Amino acid sequence: MRDDTEDPNYLMANERMNLMNMAKLSIKGLIESALNLGRTLDSDYAPLQQFFVVMEHCLKHGLKAKKTFLGQNKSFWGPLELVEKLVPEAAEITASVKDLPGLKTPVGRGRAWLRLALMQKKLSEYMKALINKKELLSEFYEPNALMMEEEGAIIAGLLVGLNVIDANFCMKGEDLDSQVGVIDFSMYLKDGNSSKGSEGDGQITAILDQKNYVEELNRHLNATVNNLQAKVDALEKSNTKLTEELAVANNRIITLQEDMERVKEESSYILESNRKGPKPDRTSEGQALSEARKHLKEETQLRLDVEKELEIQISMRQEMELAMKMLEKDVCEKQDALVSLRQQLDDLRALKHELAFKLQSSDLGVKQKSELNSRLEEKTNQMAATIKQLEQRLRQAERGRQSAELDNRLFKQDFGDKINSLQLEVEELTRQRNQLELELKQERERRLQNNRSIPGKGSQKPEPQTDEKHKIQEENVKLKKPLEESHRLQSHPVNEQDQPLPSEKPQTCQLCQEDCSLTKNVCKNCRGTFCDACSTNELPLPSSIKPERVCNPCHEHLMKQYSSSPL
Repeated sequence: MRDDTEDPNYLMANERMNLMNMAKLSIKGLIESALNLGRTLDSDYAPLQQFFVVMEHCLKHGLKAKKTFLGQNKSFWGPLELVEKLVPEAAEITASVKDLPGLKTPVGRGRAWLRLALMQKKLSEYMKALINKKELLSEFYEPNALMMEEEGAIIAGLLVGLNVIDANFCMKGEDLDSQVGVIDFSMYLKDGNSSKGSEGDGQITAILDQKNYVEELNRHLNATVNNLQAKVDALEKSNTKLTEELAVANNRIITLQEDMERVKEESSYILESNRKGPKPDRTSEGQALSEARKHLKEETQLRLDVEKELEIQISMRQEMELAMKMLEKDVCEKQDALVSLRQQLDDLRALKHELAFKLQSSDLGVKQKSELNSRLEEKTNQMAATIKQLEQRLRQAERGRQSAELDNRLFKQDFGDKINSLQLEVEELTRQRNQLELELKQERERRLQNNRSIPGKGSQKPEPQTDEKHKIQEENVKLKKPLEESHRLQSHPVNEQDQPLPSEKPQTCQLCQEDCSLTKNVCKNCRGTFCDACSTNELPLPSSIKPERVCNPCHEHLMKQYSSSPL
């Protein structure tokens, strides 16, 4: 199966694309550099020279070759001459080009025409008018040439931007016939290296297109050099053959000259013998003389023919020598172009290696970033799991709080009436206590006055006073117990719902079995009653955010549970 890269149409399309990309780069670089320069451009300005070289390659693409004695000739001057028929204003440029004395070749005239059109700022207009007449261009270009396809119209549109440039050229002293039209890719490669990161992909694509174009051009140049070498070999063979034929012709001329001398001697000898001999033999001698003259005339005509042929051979040899010199000059130019293209190809390879290194380093950076992202994702997953656990614990705590509130409401419903009655009883007892204390105080004052009035009787009756004091203390203790119980119920109405009702009996600590009636503490975890020494610790419980008092066994148990549970 035939490869697509060997298809002529594919190769021509690839060449058109490469030339269009090079024209874009050249026009863009020329406009930017000219605007930054801020002055009129001349023929020594490098970006302007490269622009004309690129335009020359675009106009030469797909040209039909005209066969001459010296070989095939491709010149873009023929299509440019048609512009004056399409646009009358271009007749002045064409006449000026034809009047220039230093131009001897059609290539030089075409280059001068491009420069004059750019000076007039009409190059885009002329190219558009020329491209629109494809029936006229078909005489000079192949059907798939750049000027016959869409790429030519795109380049003609890009040339409109050159109207902002002012250029001035001196055409008389410039040698346009012998210039070598080789594209210098170095300036475009530098622009690619100094561009921003956002334009990196476009520049890499342009560089690859340049590389492909250079390879195609190198392949075509190699084929051209091979053809020229074959022509040189054929010319050398024909030159050798002509030299041999010239030597044979010279030898024949010498032989003919010798024959002519011999015939002259014979004719002179015959004439002398006729003069000296008898007259009757004149008829035979006349016939011999006429034959000799006829033979001399034939030899003379033969000599003239040989001299003409020699002159033709000499002129052909001179033309061959001239063609050899021109071919040698063309070969030298092609070799110089190949050297420059190889150097540019080496620069492209170096740039390619640099881009590959940068790509490798960027891949390494992307890999490191992906690993970092994976670690961050793992940590995020762990944090999400921890958050879920905390949410579960929060929901559990919320459920505990709701259950505690429900228990509190139930406790208030169950013991609300009793607490009110106890509060009323406590108030009544408090009122009675105050009344008794007041009576006791009055009794003390009365007795003190009696003792002062009767000093001898004070030591006789101490026992009734002590007995009365004990009775008052017992009544105070009885009054304090319901008061403390009411305060306890008011301060802890929620968590003491499971405790037994306070009784008149003294309570003991569940650990040390000591009396803790006055200093009793209820563990908020197990609801047991403990003294201060056995319930000195506080911990946060699931039912309460603030730390609550717990007993020592519950404290150890909860600490072990908290230490073994995950965060």
